[in-house]
Amino acid sequence: MSSTTTNVTRKILAMGGGGFSMEPGNLILDNFFFSIAKKQKPEVCFIGTASGDSQGYIDRFYDYMKDHDVTPSHLSLFKAPVGSLRDFVLSKDVLYVGGGNTRNLMTLWREWGLDKIIIEAYNSGVVLGGLSAGGLCWFEEGVTDSIPGSLTKLSCMNLIEGSFCPHYDGEIDRRPSYQKLILEGLKPGYACDDSAAVYFENEKFVEAVSSISTANAFFVKADGGNILEEKIPTRFLG
Repeated sequence: MSSTTTNVTRKILAMGGGGFSMEPGNLILDNFFFSIAKKQKPEVCFIGTASGDSQGYIDRFYDYMKDHDVTPSHLSLFKAPVGSLRDFVLSKDVLYVGGGNTRNLMTLWREWGLDKIIIEAYNSGVVLGGLSAGGLCWFEEGVTDSIPGSLTKLSCMNLIEGSFCPHYDGEIDRRPSYQKLILEGLKPGYACDDSAAVYFENEKFVEAVSSISTANAFFVKADGGNILEEKIPTRFLG
């Protein structure tokens, strides 16, 4: 990680699923995400790289942000970018990364140098987060369905130690695949149900939160040839 700005609290919210794209009638998780910035009307930038910058996804972001007290914008790498990528990103309060193909996201960010810009933004106090691919990308590694038909290990941004698994209850193969990969050497880490998220400050776990009362987060690790799955107390935000 690059050097940090003095007295800045670095913040990341990794969602297993939820937010405007999965829970359009439930604004609780997004409201919590934006409140972390501690700004009266935060500048929230949606980054849809993992979806190929789907125009429909971007349009939904703007539509649902009308119900939040934020100033929305988006960053697309598939269309002409802004003049200075660095200046644009560092002017935001929150970077909201959408779901999709995490492998493509990491490849494109590295090609454009966006990964380094985002780390600089993080170290200057810009809040990072998102769902699915947008939750996974901040960790050392995790479980992705970027290759059709299989769930595989992927190295990511390495801002948070360990691994991450989204959609822990939302997709039938996620839980057994994550546990199998951990037994095979994937780093221990956090798994989040849809509608649940884990929050970190200065790379340290702070709490798990959820937008529905039945959603949970877990810490999963190997113990010899066995899996230990610890249910983390999860604060329902409703």
